[in-house]
Amino acid sequence: MLVDDQPLVRAGLVMLLETEPDIEVVAEADDGAAAVARAAELHPDVVLMDVRMPGVDGVEATRRIIDADPAGDDHATKIIILTTYHVDEAVYAALRAGASGFLLKDAVPRELVDAVRTVASGEAWLDPTVAKGLIREFANRPGGTAPTATELGQLTTREREVLVLVAHGLSNPEIAAHLVVGEATVKTHLGRILMKLGLRDRAQAIAAAYHSGLVQPGSPPPPPAGRPS
Repeated sequence: MLVDDQPLVRAGLVMLLETEPDIEVVAEADDGAAAVARAAELHPDVVLMDVRMPGVDGVEATRRIIDADPAGDDHATKIIILTTYHVDEAVYAALRAGASGFLLKDAVPRELVDAVRTVASGEAWLDPTVAKGLIREFANRPGGTAPTATELGQLTTREREVLVLVAHGLSNPEIAAHLVVGEATVKTHLGRILMKLGLRDRAQAIAAAYHSGLVQPGSPPPPPAGRPS
């Protein structure tokens, strides 16, 4: 589903996405309230959501769609936020509301298609510029390295898996091989973990995992995921 208050933007996205054999645009909405209603009716796999719209904006619409979907993390509607800004509070708020990805509106068409497919498969997608800007912004925020139970609860199952493997000292390539995903996907998950928990770097992530009890000293890492046949 496409959500944007500019008809020309929606029309361009429809033309782009419907050339792909495995992507179908099932609905459009021109504001957040309409998006929430249509999502409840159709349960689309992915929503491309403009972050700034009159009335109910993209952040609030994302929160309502995520909160209303009873399907759980694996099968719930996933939301990609479209933004013209590289980093700002609205983008971070959308992440906290449950968005699975962010994409700048000036991204090349192939990035958009790849983002839709990646998020539909249950992975995260962050435009590198957005990720770097958010990490820089929240690196300067005060706070300890121990996340609260509420903050840990905001992590997806895959993000928790990545955090555990980081705490066990695995590098990004090793985590990618362990989970049978791409290294870029691991980097994206790690970026989301740092942002959600308000952490500065990998070292703080390791400290947070142990301090919160997510990983116990001396415990072995979980077994690798099974390789596809």
